[in-house]
Amino acid sequence: MKILKGIAWNHTRGFTSVVATAQRFEELNPDVRIIWEKRSLQAFADASLGELTANYDLLIMDNPHVSIAARDKVLLPFDDYLSAEFLNELAENSVGKSHASYHVNGKQWTLATDAATPIATWREDLVQQQNIQIPKTWEELLVLTKTGKVAFASIPIDTLMHHFMMCIALGADVFESKTEVAPRNIMVEAVKMYKELVDLAPSFCLEMNPIKIYERMTRTNDIVYSPFNYGYSNYSKKNYADYTLKAGGLVAFNGKRLRSTLGGAGIAVSSQTKHAEIAMKYAEFTALEKTQSGLYFEFGGQPGHRKAWLNDDVNSQCKNFFKDTLQTLDEATMRPQYYGYMHFQDEASPVIHDAITGKTSIEAAVDKMNAIYRDSLTH
Repeated sequence: MKILKGIAWNHTRGFTSVVATAQRFEELNPDVRIIWEKRSLQAFADASLGELTANYDLLIMDNPHVSIAARDKVLLPFDDYLSAEFLNELAENSVGKSHASYHVNGKQWTLATDAATPIATWREDLVQQQNIQIPKTWEELLVLTKTGKVAFASIPIDTLMHHFMMCIALGADVFESKTEVAPRNIMVEAVKMYKELVDLAPSFCLEMNPIKIYERMTRTNDIVYSPFNYGYSNYSKKNYADYTLKAGGLVAFNGKRLRSTLGGAGIAVSSQTKHAEIAMKYAEFTALEKTQSGLYFEFGGQPGHRKAWLNDDVNSQCKNFFKDTLQTLDEATMRPQYYGYMHFQDEASPVIHDAITGKTSIEAAVDKMNAIYRDSLTH
């Protein structure tokens, strides 16, 4: 009996999806046992890859960690185990840059089995009852936010991701310079713009991750609209929550749609596993279009395969969540892939949050973020 241990994150999307594929894989391969464990969303973002790969054969992980994996050799590259034909098929059917976000130094370190980026969501029933117009522009969003019916995740990490989005909206290229994340004046303006929106929104946004926002939207009638929150298709499925959410694209700023920061997750294999071949076969099974559109989605997963996003049957079960947000995924920008990026993300997130909450001045926060960025390039 070959026993594999995996670690995922503690949400239906991240956990029951892989438990379901593991169960089916075991039925097809009776000599294999796959045991999945789970951790919180924050631990999912923060955990050290070295620790995790020492304790688990399989990992569900997000893309910013891949450069660490590539340099520290803590994961096995899929190119050494799976066919080029299969990997090319996944690349051709990527949702936005999901597949590319796990490709570093010429190797594929993770299969993009889950795709996500900040999207807009709303309660259709409340929109109709209260005769609310879904905002199409940043200006309209500010007006709606003044009603107190708009919320979005603004914990430190989400605030940083939205900062990149705002810098791009203001015309900057992020992470192109070796001295600053974006031109200083644009970074300052981006923080001011975001702070203006946050100041109009309920204060609880500052302490909520996307899951908590969605739970509040689907359990209470407090929140009608969320302009950008990392998407969770579960909340658009019938009978998943008390109320269902409709999903769509982002508002426009200066005539152009906002471009959010790509998230999502993928399946990876530890370089310390004793059962590399079978772990790779299971990862391949999970990434197959048939599995992604079938078991994986049916048991709560949010597929990473483009054909699943375009699948009529899949979309019919979640108010066209995937078709209605695919353009937003395709337009999403990717975080940089240099080794020290995670150091920057970890250190800069609380700094920008302090600026949003007024604990530090915006200018001081921007200067500190750029100092952290310069330091991260030396890692």
